Amino acid sequence: MEVNQLTKITLAWELFEQAVPKAHIANQLAVTRETVHIWIKGIQEFGLLEFLEQYADAKKGERRKRKIDGLLKSRVYRLREENRDCCGQKIKEFLYDEYGVELSTTTIYKILGEKYKLRSKWKKNQARGPIPEAFNPREVIQMDTVDFGQIFAFTGVDIFTKEVSVKLYESLTAKDGLDFLTLSFKSRFNHVNLLQTDGGSEFKAEFRSNVFKYADRFRVARPYKKNEQSYIESFNRSLRKECLGWTKYRQNDIPNLEKELNDYLVYYHDKRPHMSLNMMTPNEFLKQYQVSDI
Repeated sequence: MEVNQLTKITLAWELFEQAVPKAHIANQLAVTRETVHIWIKGIQEFGLLEFLEQYADAKKGERRKRKIDGLLKSRVYRLREENRDCCGQKIKEFLYDEYGVELSTTTIYKILGEKYKLRSKWKKNQARGPIPEAFNPREVIQMDTVDFGQIFAFTGVDIFTKEVSVKLYESLTAKDGLDFLTLSFKSRFNHVNLLQTDGGSEFKAEFRSNVFKYADRFRVARPYKKNEQSYIESFNRSLRKECLGWTKYRQNDIPNLEKELNDYLVYYHDKRPHMSLNMMTPNEFLKQYQVSDI
């Protein structure tokens, strides 16, 4: 059978030299056009005799599976643990930045799968609600709150630059909402075209009466419409996963949590790459638009 295949390769080359189209060669030899293309390319690179020899050697036995270096595995594990259980795409970026090593995301996930239990991917083809769009910084800010028991995190995100603002409160009132609105815009966002929140009471009363000091438009996301608050909900998941977890805290935990949160926000803006930002950090991305970071 090997002799027959080597004969086919020789015939393919002879027909090719006679200017017979590859599709016709494939039909005559009962192989695919892609196979003929690979043969011709190999012969052009190595010559007919050497290519036939390489082909015969390759068919002699089963190929050994390529082993991944143990040091490389340990680096992948370390980068994941040092960067708050980050995803494979971010590990790929860190590997190249720190070691000059290029590794596919698929291989990284195979390595991670040997040590960690990884979550399955999100289900595809789900119906989605309308998503606010932004094409420049400060066009759309989304705000929300996260319940941590006796502590509440007010969160905000610029959906274009992925910058965020977060502050912890002991209650969930409109006065707290106003305080967060003032803090986040004076310290980071400055002014925005559209500010969007959900319909929670913390975003009414005092909050709403002051919102137009910082936003040209204000919009309340429709309830039960998937993804209208997708950007801030995505960040809220990251905040839980990478920083505060799913624990229910007491009010006296705030001083310790604030230090942990401040460290995380520095990491988030200065080191954590984002796939939607072409693997740049928010502060790196901002420099393209001549907007200063905080």
